[in-house]
Amino acid sequence: MRAARCESYGGPDVVTVTEVDPPALTPDAVRVRVAAAAINFPDVLVVANNYQISAPLPFVPGSEFAGEITEVGSQVDTLSVGQRVFGSVFVGGFAEEVVVPPSALTVVPDAVPLESAASFGVTYRTAYHSLRSVGEIQAGDELDRARVGRRRRPCSSTDRSRARRLGDAVASSPEKLAAAQSAGATRLINYRTSELRAQLREQLPGGAAIVIDPVGGELSEPALRALAPGGRFVTVGYAAGTIPRIPLNLVLLKDVVIRGFEFRSFMTNYAEAAHRDEAELMELFATGKLAPHVHATFELAETAAALAYVADGKAIGKVVITVRRSAG
Repeated sequence: MRAARCESYGGPDVVTVTEVDPPALTPDAVRVRVAAAAINFPDVLVVANNYQISAPLPFVPGSEFAGEITEVGSQVDTLSVGQRVFGSVFVGGFAEEVVVPPSALTVVPDAVPLESAASFGVTYRTAYHSLRSVGEIQAGDELDRARVGRRRRPCSSTDRSRARRLGDAVASSPEKLAAAQSAGATRLINYRTSELRAQLREQLPGGAAIVIDPVGGELSEPALRALAPGGRFVTVGYAAGTIPRIPLNLVLLKDVVIRGFEFRSFMTNYAEAAHRDEAELMELFATGKLAPHVHATFELAETAAALAYVADGKAIGKVVITVRRSAG
């Protein structure tokens, strides 16, 4: 089968597409013929070996995919051949086939194209869990959706499904702010042209109830300072490449709560909340109330270019690799 392959750590250009042996099917897993795979910024970090977890060389990058089940292991009785599914893995998604446990897969709603399904899981689950269960958002809460940022997606309609209104959108370009505004943001801040702390103070004189921070770096502290007393700061990731050092006196003086969201541990440690969130989120997805915005598509052979597109901050929405155009 064809697959993208990383044989040395580095920039996107170290990834090549070649023929590799299909992964072996185990009794407790299923084989999926991949139709589309979506790129997330952590994929870039994994290729560079700058992620929190290292992938041993060589490996097939890619964490998000959708396709059709072609084979099931002898111990699997929850899924069947022919079902359309989407799923996530640490690595392995940028290939014509993946072998994964049933727990990593979700059945695609009938009316949803596989390209959309490939783009949905990581982005929307992260946003929804961060707001619904980790940030514990309530009706009327002011939300600072820090940051649309140089290397992350724009604010999604997931965010406004739980907030009275989407608060500040902080981004690095007019184009990304326009995308945030079209998704429901009511106050827009370009942190490259204005000082973030002053702008947040002006826009949110009473402070924000929640800050969702998927970027880290030097802007985390001013975003934390934007919280109202008793507010919640949810750290999701460090796409800026720097893990921020937060002065703990801010936590003491403002009486705020800092919480972390990491998908795998959340699903394990907060299983009841995760199950509730998943049911609500899939209903929104199946009924078309939530739909990913696909900004650009690439062929499997162009995987390195697709990774570079994301690494360079050009994406406003999801970037999708089309593996099999004839599917779904």
